Amino acid sequence: MVKNAVEIRGLRVVRGKRPVLDQLDLTIGGGVTGLLGPSGCGKSTLMRCLVGVQQIRAGTVEIFGEEAGGKPLRDRVGYVTQVASVYDDLTIAENLRFFARVLGVGKDEVDRVVDAVDLGRNRDRVVGQLSGGQRSRASLAVALLGSPDLLVLDEPTVGLDPVLREDLWALFHDLADNGTAVFVSSHVMDEAERCHRLLLMREGRIIADGSPADIKEKAQAQSVEEAFLAIVRRDAA
Repeated sequence: MVKNAVEIRGLRVVRGKRPVLDQLDLTIGGGVTGLLGPSGCGKSTLMRCLVGVQQIRAGTVEIFGEEAGGKPLRDRVGYVTQVASVYDDLTIAENLRFFARVLGVGKDEVDRVVDAVDLGRNRDRVVGQLSGGQRSRASLAVALLGSPDLLVLDEPTVGLDPVLREDLWALFHDLADNGTAVFVSSHVMDEAERCHRLLLMREGRIIADGSPADIKEKAQAQSVEEAFLAIVRRDAA
């Protein structure tokens, strides 16, 4: 597994006059690391910092020893945003061939990633005609091109049915088993159990860090959701 894929020190992000992330320190290694918390707590902002598209006020974000967003990381980091990042007027296959050329990877990668996200039967459909879930999977396919060392996924299972969610989580674990560091955010607490390591975020701060079992045990809770609520209450006391 990848070791120390991400090193964050003293990260501060301010929006308007309000700090979104303040003095955040975080290290992310291999496996599947989940970032869970309510909408608006700073998850997407942190994800954007990892791929170098978020303006930061202070601190450092390094990916594999390089400054986040730097040219050496172009083909080492895959990123899936909450909004599908593919061209609506192109087919799935056309999108993938275009991004494959940009990344300098072979055409065989297109077939591999289409199959990985179960879009083979739709590969020649125009993206603008797809369902929301299919468009999300098309974006994921783009992020998988070239087998990145770090995969940053911002709520990738939103709008997907339970079967597809199950399939995608199996894919995330397969990728992690083969050496990819997978960092995935969600506000769906039942997805927490699928992570090797879990980060619970509230108001821009990490309020719990550990395996789902460890977090539940420390909070004396039966579920991650119960643990999150117990930790929030304790934090506010």
